[in-house]
Amino acid sequence: MRGRRMAVAGVAAVVASATGVAAAGVHPAAGAVRTQTGAGAASDGLDRFQRQKITWGRCQSGPDDAAGRELDEAKAQCAEVLVPLDYSRPGGRTVKVAMSRLRATDPGRRRGVLLYNPGGPGVPALHLVLQVKRAAPQVAARYDLVGMDPRFVGRSTGLNCGWPEAVIGSAGPDRRTFDRGVALAKDMASRCAGHREVLPHVSTRNTARDMDVIRAALGEPRLSYLGSSYGTYLGAVYLQLFPRRADRVVLDSAVDVDRFGPDLTGTQGPALRAALRHWAAWAARRHGRYGLGATTGAVMATVERISRAADREPLRVGGHRVGARLLPLVLFGVTAGDSEETYAGFAADVRVLDKAARGIEVSPTPMLQAVLTGLSSPDADGAASAQTAIMCGDRAVPRDPETYYRDIRAHRDDEPVFGALIRNLTPCSFWPVPPAEPPTRVRNDVPVLMVGATGDPGTPYAGQLVTHRALTGSRLVTLRGAFRHTVYGGLFAPRDACVDGAVDRYLLDGVLPARDTVCRAVSPVGG
Repeated sequence: MRGRRMAVAGVAAVVASATGVAAAGVHPAAGAVRTQTGAGAASDGLDRFQRQKITWGRCQSGPDDAAGRELDEAKAQCAEVLVPLDYSRPGGRTVKVAMSRLRATDPGRRRGVLLYNPGGPGVPALHLVLQVKRAAPQVAARYDLVGMDPRFVGRSTGLNCGWPEAVIGSAGPDRRTFDRGVALAKDMASRCAGHREVLPHVSTRNTARDMDVIRAALGEPRLSYLGSSYGTYLGAVYLQLFPRRADRVVLDSAVDVDRFGPDLTGTQGPALRAALRHWAAWAARRHGRYGLGATTGAVMATVERISRAADREPLRVGGHRVGARLLPLVLFGVTAGDSEETYAGFAADVRVLDKAARGIEVSPTPMLQAVLTGLSSPDADGAASAQTAIMCGDRAVPRDPETYYRDIRAHRDDEPVFGALIRNLTPCSFWPVPPAEPPTRVRNDVPVLMVGATGDPGTPYAGQLVTHRALTGSRLVTLRGAFRHTVYGGLFAPRDACVDGAVDRYLLDGVLPARDTVCRAVSPVGG
């Protein structure tokens, strides 16, 4: 991301969605949807959507819309397209999907449209096309860059369940704290019951179908795509549904396509601990500055001591109370990247928490203040409920709370910091409606470039390999020795010239590596 502030903001979005969700029973859609293969669209009643006229205009929606103003200053255009709420009933209710476009800066060499999805799920992307242009101006020269706010996200038709809190957080140290989370999850799910008619259609499959409507409405025979994190799953689903519509596709830090769903975070434990140890080694070399421990083990012990203190009673951090429910979410900030800047910012936050755990009066760093304020705020704009709805609409998970409690107890010792967070239940265990369709089984041979890091704490490398095997036409560029989530272009983490070169060659010249390749990261630990 763009510096530590954007990195932590992105991490918070991922954590909020991944630790506030879980799904209900799965059963097939009411009718077959022939758009799975990209064929038969007109006969399925989609012709009016695919041939709709797009009316482009200014992006700024009002005097306080700074993001829209920045898009306008960059000469971007914004528009909305209509799509079916339910693709099995294209003659029924419609919803709006908002998008932005930055035209190719070298129109004489333009080769098509590149749609960007940064992940989430449910992260608005209209404004983020500007980041792609800044990170990869040579790509922006050849492609029209398109950002889409997925259905029910951002400026698209909205979904807001009126949640008084945005996250469930950690299950805490005992049965009492776990039961509080169960009650919160039930309450959050019940608040979405008024949207029963909409919820089954808030899904990755329908977002992929929306992408293809946009492609057709733009008059493009094929669509190029750049997706990171959850955006890789969206891209993989698009490839499965519309294999002949895909042009050049890049998946950065791929999600395990066989496991994606509300409980996917349960696979993160080893990768999170490895990332925390990597940062701890960095902090140990700077014990004189941060005072967190002179060895990796000592720094890890400090973090675990902070965690135990928060289990006993909330830590006082300025005007905030950071208890067992929220502390792991704060510590999840270690996943924001492995640059010097990010590690230093995280160390400063841990130093504050360490003092608070020892009863010393402290004030939060500006970044910690922002994170704590965000975690304790209500879901005013519905972003968290929309993110949750996407996950709930994609895959079913167990509905019995005991399933989660047993899993958490089984991993107390080997996952002392994050286990009760990543294995906790979510509102999807009590979701008012089941998914409308079964999960997408991704298996195809469409050419794809995948990039990712061996130490990725957000989408563990083992899951990336699962997706690589499922996409038999893919080539994988591995950044070895890096502990960061997303690796291309400096969009969400430090840049790497080797990775960037491979992606740019593919997007600009269509050249996939002849075989899987390895790039070696420069680690900040030895500095």
